[in-house]
Amino acid sequence: MRLKHNKKRNTAFVYEALVRELTKSIVKSNKNKQTKIVSIMKEHFARGTELNKELDLYKSVYETRSIEKRVAEKIVVEAKKSYSGLDRTTLFREQSALINKINKTLSKNLFDNFVPNYKSLATVYSIFQEALPVKDRVLLEENMIQQMSESCGKIEDEDQQPIDNIIYNTFVSKFNERYSEKLSECQKDLLGKYISSFSDNGAELKYYLNEEIGNLKDQLTEIKNTSDISNDDSLKAKVSQVYSILESYKDKEIDSDLIELVLKTQNLLEEMKQNDVIS
Repeated sequence: MRLKHNKKRNTAFVYEALVRELTKSIVKSNKNKQTKIVSIMKEHFARGTELNKELDLYKSVYETRSIEKRVAEKIVVEAKKSYSGLDRTTLFREQSALINKINKTLSKNLFDNFVPNYKSLATVYSIFQEALPVKDRVLLEENMIQQMSESCGKIEDEDQQPIDNIIYNTFVSKFNERYSEKLSECQKDLLGKYISSFSDNGAELKYYLNEEIGNLKDQLTEIKNTSDISNDDSLKAKVSQVYSILESYKDKEIDSDLIELVLKTQNLLEEMKQNDVIS
């Protein structure tokens, strides 16, 4: 292919590299770096920006799998049409600001991060470029459409696996390693929303957490009133402490500490249900 792939101008690649760097900072408990990465992602991929619009178009193609070929073809056509409507001047300016922020705040080495689905991201990048010769673009589109329409029964190659799945699995593995527990469905749901929140301004995550924390507080109140807890001052104090900590987060920024607290509280309540402390 005659078009050189500029990965720093590939918005999806930069996003995935940031998510991968974020995961490494979570695993290593590097709070300072984690805060910087989350700040960059929230600022530059905020809803309404050209970067966010472009990222959504990338994802509509490279995250789509196991659909009929004709549907995949329509998605590619519509994605290209929408891409042509982006404000290229604003997009270039936003890309430059993001690259500059990464270089100054994090490191130029971030762009050297291994991204498992790099080939897919480079393919979508090339499909969106009008400068690519027609024949080359058609061949790339056909290759991408084939990936999108692969049978759902086929085992996914790591090179094609969406980065969010890898990040999610790393986070899950770390949590299991630290607490020696398997995640419940609601915990998996929470982690999934947390990981995807960086590109949608966290609206869905905020709503979910508001509902879930309210639910957890109700269950903690129920626990305090059970005979097993109310007659044990030590346990009662601990339950009250967890309740107070959850309450204190209602006006704070969502971060991994809050996510971890909710996960641990969910774990605690699940154990109590199994021991018939609560219904």
